Amino acid sequence: MSSLVKEDLNKKLFKSLGQSLCEFIEVECSGQDRFYLCVSVTKAEEVQISMVKHFRTGLDENYEISEKWFLDDLEMIDGKEPDSDNPWFDMHFKKVYSWEAYSCASKYAFARTINKLNERYLQKDLKIVNFDFTYINDEALWSSSNGDCVVLMKICFYASNLLCLSLCPLPG
Repeated sequence: MSSLVKEDLNKKLFKSLGQSLCEFIEVECSGQDRFYLCVSVTKAEEVQISMVKHFRTGLDENYEISEKWFLDDLEMIDGKEPDSDNPWFDMHFKKVYSWEAYSCASKYAFARTINKLNERYLQKDLKIVNFDFTYINDEALWSSSNGDCVVLMKICFYASNLLCLSLCPLPG
């Protein structure tokens, strides 16, 4: 489902602005509207973070950028409590913005993308605090989608071996 939303966001909003959507997460806001926090890269290779409002007009899905910032202006991402399954985080620009992600996993995916884009385009000293860095750093197995697949394959391989062994008759 999220890949369909990402494709729709990219097609209807970011491509028309000459940008490429890298990551988005749904964030909780008051009211009935749905909001996404998005990270995109412009043709000039500037990284933007946008608050996008999702709304429907009849049967059409529409998106509108309600606020945007540049990654260069981001001073810090604070994950609040690294030792708990907590979807809350703060982003420090000139003003501090507090967000509640849809899940703790999406909060980490967003921070991971910000970190990766910072390393690729800016190489600035971005403070990322109160996160478990095993899941933030690019060197970590979990940081790439391929890493998740490798771990899952190993678990499945191990489970299938156990199943085969349990079905085999014992010698003797």
